[in-house]
Amino acid sequence: MKQFAKFAAVGIINTAIDFGVLNLLIYLAGVSTGIYFILFKSASFAAANVNSYILNRTFVFDSEKKGLAKEYGQFLVVSLVAITINVGAASLVVNLITPRFGLSPQIWANVGAAAGTAAGLLWNFFGYKFVVFKRVPAD
Repeated sequence: MKQFAKFAAVGIINTAIDFGVLNLLIYLAGVSTGIYFILFKSASFAAANVNSYILNRTFVFDSEKKGLAKEYGQFLVVSLVAITINVGAASLVVNLITPRFGLSPQIWANVGAAAGTAAGLLWNFFGYKFVVFKRVPAD
């Protein structure tokens, strides 16, 4: 549970980066739907993902592996599946469901982003824990 709590704390930071970049791009472009949303959400996810690797490696899973290239390659594979889950779920909400509860398209884009984050949460934790930062028993 302690490790999952750390993972959740890192996730909050990553979500702030994700939403910050997403909203900055929406603000600068003045567009919050369609292909632009998919591009903006992909860019915001990528920015948060770099931070995620660093904090998960050092703070959550205390990885001491020497092969950083291999480890990051595994992280990237798990993350590519995660971006598919995250951006896919977010895009479905934003592009297939009209804004509810009187929310503006810009706020609805954040609802979609939250749905994407939630959809990828467990995939990321278990992928990072059991694939990327898996502890190898000492010989």
